[in-house]
Amino acid sequence: MINKYFKAVLVLFIAISLAGCTFIFQVGKRSDAQKIRELSDQLEELARSKGMLEQKLSQEIDDKQIKLQMMEKGLVITVVGDLIFDSGKAKIRGEAFPLLTKVSDILKDNMRQFNVGIEGHTDNVPIKQSGWKSNWELSTARALSVLHYLANEQGISPERLSAIGYGEYRPVASNDTKDGRLQNRRVEIVILPNVTKVKSDSAAPYQLSEPQENLK
Repeated sequence: MINKYFKAVLVLFIAISLAGCTFIFQVGKRSDAQKIRELSDQLEELARSKGMLEQKLSQEIDDKQIKLQMMEKGLVITVVGDLIFDSGKAKIRGEAFPLLTKVSDILKDNMRQFNVGIEGHTDNVPIKQSGWKSNWELSTARALSVLHYLANEQGISPERLSAIGYGEYRPVASNDTKDGRLQNRRVEIVILPNVTKVKSDSAAPYQLSEPQENLK
């Protein structure tokens, strides 16, 4: 169960921080209150799914191959990039398929109502011999490789999936150390609450943000 204060903050942060079109939330408006309740319920469901993933992936978590976090953008499954890909490559290693299959089983069986975004990240070591123009291309290709595996091999609906590459520009650790660079080379599978657009009303006093896309 999500802490009530954390859930309330997360609901508002998701609405505010996801850039894109404009949400209009009007004080006392029944439809807007309903949308807040629906998002709150989805966050509770994401928390339950997190517990399920923790059970099924307990060994991988103990081995520090993956990390599960409830974040502002949703439930984030972080996989160490070196587990999935060889250096400078975007082809999924055979050793990574069992892990990705475990994740996809839950996405198919227990989380059908959520959209899924795959984010590719790298360290800041410049591309030299692998043929990629930059870390952007490499991170995007890696995210797409995971997306295609989930869609084509695991049967997850393509309408639920999207992929993006951030290259070296969203590090989670210092690139000055070997361990930090290892943490930055990662793939994040993000399960997002579904936020729907509220009809615009110029007289409404509060404006929040709707996501640019629902990660379909």
